[in-house]
Amino acid sequence: MDLNQPAGENYANPKTCFFHVFFKAAALAFYILSALFFDSFVIIFVVTVVLAALDFWVVKNVSGRILVGLRWWNEINEQGESVWKFECLDQESLARMNKKDSWLFWWTIYLNEEMAVAWIFLAIFSIIRFEPDYVLVVGVCLSLGIANIVGFTRCRKDAKKQIQQFASQTIASRFSSTLQSAFSVV
Repeated sequence: MDLNQPAGENYANPKTCFFHVFFKAAALAFYILSALFFDSFVIIFVVTVVLAALDFWVVKNVSGRILVGLRWWNEINEQGESVWKFECLDQESLARMNKKDSWLFWWTIYLNEEMAVAWIFLAIFSIIRFEPDYVLVVGVCLSLGIANIVGFTRCRKDAKKQIQQFASQTIASRFSSTLQSAFSVV
């Protein structure tokens, strides 16, 4: 994945891009700055978790579909097993996706890994301050962010595999039809 920003192209979906980034930053910023303004764990917990949940939902259901054409979810089948499901736009639609939108999406998804380090640091800081309740807030935020990282990484790999299978099937069917037409002439 090339993380160099494409030049000379505008964002096709600026509002989606804004909210894709906004909720990530808002959850972390609120958690860090809330100690200055609030003394209530409940307010800090609720607002931070709501912002992290909004980030999770926006990334999973809106920006993933609009910016990169991918969508994932997890279902429990009849045997009680967890099954990952992936959706991807067709090859033609993926080719029309805006490169700058795609770059922003993947850059912030991978930046989420670095933000995980910040959340872990904040959890350690909470333990040092003898406020282990705040580790729960960090745990929820980490879980939601990591779920999107894993979901979209798996979805992207599955989409590449589907595209390769489609290409090889198309080539094989054209090759066989060419052979059939060549031998039917004889």
